Amino acid sequence: MPMKTLVLPCVAGALAATTLAVPAEAGRRDQDAAFDAVRAGRSQPLPQLERRVLPQIRGDYLGRPEYDPGSNMYRMKFMRNGSVIWIDVDGRTGQILRRSGE
Repeated sequence: MPMKTLVLPCVAGALAATTLAVPAEAGRRDQDAAFDAVRAGRSQPLPQLERRVLPQIRGDYLGRPEYDPGSNMYRMKFMRNGSVIWIDVDGRTGQILRRSGE
């Protein structure tokens, strides 16, 4: 079997493994930053924010919001009638700051 035939699948597999690992690490950093903000009193715990926001939004909550430590903002994702709706929420107050996709 030629060497090229063996090398290409190995390289492709290594690239795929590296690509898959990056989002998990980024998500972990978001979780750590969110935890630190709650512990320092700069943000409400996510379940508390969800209890405040979810009743206000029609649609299915898709969970796992993104957290931006620079703005102390959560981006929650919902699905309604086949469209994705993004809701930006202030981590400190729980106030909805922005809606998109509606």
